[in-house]
Amino acid sequence: MRLLLFDIDGTLLTCGPQVRPWFADALVAVYGTAGAIDGYDFAGRTDPEIVQDLVGDPCPERLGRMRRRYLDALDRHLDAAAMRLMPGVRPLLDELVTRDDVVVALLTGNWERGARIKLARLGLEPYFRLGAFAEDGPARRDLPPVALSRACQHTGREFGAADALVIGDSVHDVACARAHRVPVLAVATSHTPAARLAAAGADRVISDLTAISADELVSFGVE
Repeated sequence: MRLLLFDIDGTLLTCGPQVRPWFADALVAVYGTAGAIDGYDFAGRTDPEIVQDLVGDPCPERLGRMRRRYLDALDRHLDAAAMRLMPGVRPLLDELVTRDDVVVALLTGNWERGARIKLARLGLEPYFRLGAFAEDGPARRDLPPVALSRACQHTGREFGAADALVIGDSVHDVACARAHRVPVLAVATSHTPAARLAAAGADRVISDLTAISADELVSFGVE
C-alpha cells in the first residue's frame, strides 16, 4: 500500500495574494510588527516557522493568539473566486480515493484549521482524512514521521519511508522528504523552476499533475 503525502499551497491549489495581508495583520496585532513580510517567501515553510523568521518570538501564548486571529480572518474572508485549483488535481484525487492500494494524505506547513479552510473552499477537504500539519513540528522536516505514524494508526498497516511519496512544489518539500529517505515527486506549478527542484534532489519533476497517472503514483520508485 502506498501513502501519498500532498502539499497544499502551490501543489493542489493557490489562494493568490489574498492570504498574506491577513497573516500580516495578525502579526501586527499580536507582535506590533509583521517584519519583512512583503519580501518573504512563504513557500514550503510551516506557519510557525514563518512567524519565527519574521518576528523572532517563539512564545507559545503569543503564537496562539496570532494563529487564532489569522485563522479567523482566513475563515471569514477567503474567497474561492480568487483561488485556483492546480491542473489535474481533481481527476487524480477522484481516481486515487477509489483505490484500495493507496492512502491519500496531507503533508503541509499550514496549521490544520487553515489547511482545511483552504481545501474546503474548492471542495477538496473530503479527500483528506489525515495528514501532518504545522502543529506537529516547528519545521517541515519534522512532519514525515508524524504522517507515517498517523497512516499506521488509521489503517493498521506499517508504513516505512519507501512506502510513502511526498508530492510538493518547493525545495523545502524535497528537503523534508530527503531528510527521511522518502521518495519525492516535485511539481513545477508554483514559483520554483523545475531545474531548481531537480537540483534539490527530487526523484522526478513534472510540469503539473496532468503529467502523471494514479498508477504511476502508486508504483513510483518501485523497481
